[in-house]
Amino acid sequence: MPFTSLLNRRQALAGCLALAGATGGCSSTADVPASPAVPAQPLQAFVDALRQVFRPAGASRLPVVAVLAHNVGTEITDFLVPHALLARSGVARVQAVALRSGAVQLVPALQVLVPCSLEDFDAQHPEGADCVVVPAMLVDDEPVLLAWLRRQAARGAVIVGVCSGARVLGQAGLLDGRRFTGHWHDRSTLQARHPTAMHVPSQRYLIDKGVATTTGVSASIPLSLALVEALGGTAAAQALAQQIGMVDWAPDHTGQAFGLTPPRVAVYLANRLRGWAGGQMVVRIADGMDDLRLALAMDAWSRSHRIAGLVVEPMAAGPGQGVRLASGLSVVQPQGGGVLAPLPALPLYADVPPARVLDAALCDIGQRYGAGTRDWVALEMEYAPVHTSRCRIT
Repeated sequence: MPFTSLLNRRQALAGCLALAGATGGCSSTADVPASPAVPAQPLQAFVDALRQVFRPAGASRLPVVAVLAHNVGTEITDFLVPHALLARSGVARVQAVALRSGAVQLVPALQVLVPCSLEDFDAQHPEGADCVVVPAMLVDDEPVLLAWLRRQAARGAVIVGVCSGARVLGQAGLLDGRRFTGHWHDRSTLQARHPTAMHVPSQRYLIDKGVATTTGVSASIPLSLALVEALGGTAAAQALAQQIGMVDWAPDHTGQAFGLTPPRVAVYLANRLRGWAGGQMVVRIADGMDDLRLALAMDAWSRSHRIAGLVVEPMAAGPGQGVRLASGLSVVQPQGGGVLAPLPALPLYADVPPARVLDAALCDIGQRYGAGTRDWVALEMEYAPVHTSRCRIT
């Protein structure tokens, strides 16, 4: 499910899923009329559209990209992946920006330090950002944040909503009169809230009048590569894709394949019952940990609903030293000290290219909990597994 279903809508979703199990439908692609067909927006068209709306940076400066976060809850993959990949590409000045400076709670279980607040960013960049990336957030209607987004859009920034970040864009009035995509579970909600907007299920990401949106969590990697291509050229995107093991970042997507069915609902409910009694897993984070590897592994295993939770254990090199991710973000030490009892470790797949971690995690989840749970995780992350049919990640 999208980020909000894992937090403030979790209990409501459980009831909704129970209803779906009895009736065969609930807020899925099955109970919303299909949107009118629209022309496809292939990768080159998306890149060209982005280039048309990006402000010319000129030779004297790099484009400025703000990756936004809400302190009380931001989806981990939606936030870490674009921040890390755009920073790693070197094609833009990338800055993590939070509602307030300080700790940001990433879901399912990580806190990072974001020193730059909205006010700080405005002081540093009075001309505004060239691009703002908006992840899914626990609170999608924060007035101060929404007003800031509207100001950035008015100054010419490209606004990008990742997964259920589309809900935040909608609350800011940035979906009205535009084509959009988003997590499959948000479709009916967004169409009801924004009757002048048109949902496009066949695109992993698209842009319309300076506002871009993506499908589920897994779209964060291809979307980031497309942004790199628009900002820095095809060669820059290809070099980055090779580094992380990504072969294709085209926007084609079979959105109609994602939705609730009685068998899927049965797996979810059974796993929730087992998960309540399940144990925790520990996430040991060493200095320089790859952001993509960490985010995708934590996201996938938590969405199996077969574990009670994840416990983060930063592994500093020495006393008083902090732990930083590869992107430079500092991990906040959890309160209460370290892990008190031995816990199984979350696999972080150091031997797998970062872009292949989700396939590796789905493979392991399927072997441990069965194909139904593996497919449920893929459904929540809106991902069509590439390699799990063989379950051999090379």
